[in-house]
Amino acid sequence: MEGPAALRDDIDIEESDKRPMELGYKPEFRRDMSLFGVLGISFCAIGILTGSSAAFQAGLFSGGPLGLFWGWNICSLFMLLIALSQAEICSAYPTMGGLYFWVSKLKPDLPVLAYCTGWIYAIAMTLTGTSGNLTVALFIASLVEVASGRTLSRIEIVTIAWGINILSGVINTTGTKAIGRMSSFNIWWTLGGTFVLVITLLVKAPVKNSAQFVFTDFENFTGWGSEGFVAVYSLEGSETAGQVAEEAVRAEFLAPMAVVGSIIGSWIIGLAYMLALLFSVQSITSIQATSYAIPIAQLYYDAVGKHLTLMCLTVICLAQFMAAVTAFTASSRLCYALARDDAFPAKSAFMALNRHQAPYVGVWMSVFIGCVVSCAYIGSVIAFNAILSSAAIAVMLSYLQPIAIRVFWPSSLKARGPFHLGKWSWSINAISLAFTSFICVLFILPTASPVNKNNMNYAVVSVGGIVMIVTTTWIFWGRFRYKGPVLTHLRRASGSGIPDEKLA
Repeated sequence: MEGPAALRDDIDIEESDKRPMELGYKPEFRRDMSLFGVLGISFCAIGILTGSSAAFQAGLFSGGPLGLFWGWNICSLFMLLIALSQAEICSAYPTMGGLYFWVSKLKPDLPVLAYCTGWIYAIAMTLTGTSGNLTVALFIASLVEVASGRTLSRIEIVTIAWGINILSGVINTTGTKAIGRMSSFNIWWTLGGTFVLVITLLVKAPVKNSAQFVFTDFENFTGWGSEGFVAVYSLEGSETAGQVAEEAVRAEFLAPMAVVGSIIGSWIIGLAYMLALLFSVQSITSIQATSYAIPIAQLYYDAVGKHLTLMCLTVICLAQFMAAVTAFTASSRLCYALARDDAFPAKSAFMALNRHQAPYVGVWMSVFIGCVVSCAYIGSVIAFNAILSSAAIAVMLSYLQPIAIRVFWPSSLKARGPFHLGKWSWSINAISLAFTSFICVLFILPTASPVNKNNMNYAVVSVGGIVMIVTTTWIFWGRFRYKGPVLTHLRRASGSGIPDEKLA
């Protein structure tokens, strides 16, 4: 006999399935993910410890402490506005597919927009996972060098990256419960890890920098004369909660809360971590001249010594690994959503679920692409960095579509979910659109002067390649196959202002 808790769970699941069925989708996944799991997915995808570490070493050379501190806070504020814009749409459309599905419902008369958004975002998530797994390999290479003094070759680093890619695939193949537990664990790991890192740095650093250095010192190693040209940091990944909306209970509430909450949490944690790094950095020139695969390893070595550096890098490395795993979670779910709507080839294969409720074909396609792309690192670090930096731009390009539609067609959101911005909706979307457009342009500009073949920002080439691939598939395949969302559940939309649709 069922108890009150089981009955309540059944009611919650029934309510959770209601909105996707109204949108025309039959429930296919078990709703095994809790609020903590959904929040963890977004938090995990952002990867704040690793993201802050990468932002730190980039910003330190192009803006110094001054650029780091203000750049982090200003960009975090704008990313919060973007998250609010996304959360409002996510609450209205809590289904798998995220950005892609939002565009398909906001502008159904232009299916090319949804198709291109879905493909660009799928490529971006796959490359993000690839980048994350290679970063894990670079952290391991730094750990080896700190511990033994031995520098790993590029082939050895790529071999490690292959193993990390495959392990990411194995974890994703075990399904929603495993991913949910890992992402929940990541929240505690990040909170505890940040506390350990901050305390270790502040206690063990032999020289503490002054507040004047932390908040006013400007450094510029880029060669650009303008002091306004410094690195810009973004917190991408919070929208990943939308990719698992059909696997979470009451996703119309939980997913938007996770989108916004993960940005706020990451902003605060990242700021605390960054301040600890700034107060503890011993020598900027030492970090710039380091031989370690991850430059921030030099900061830790100078500040806390060999043994504590090994501990600190291990904390960040594991956080990075969990972030990379969730990128493949997002890419595989997006492939499922695209295939369900005839926007991806091999529909039956990409929609197939194993006994753990995992879309395993999308998972292992992401792993395969990750292994192939990682091989570029052997031939050219510059080429590999161009491919992977294009992932960040592709994500921002994907952000542009739904936000732009909300700005230029304010009535496009036919029905509001429980999370909405009210009278502030258009203003927040307009500011988000301006910032997203600015970032897309900034990310393809050269990062150093004078520009030469070694410091040229080749991301513009790789982004152009992604756009060309997506455009070509649309012209020769997509426009004949993709017409918009394909319903898997017959429903009536009488009185809703939405026309009846046919069951595919």
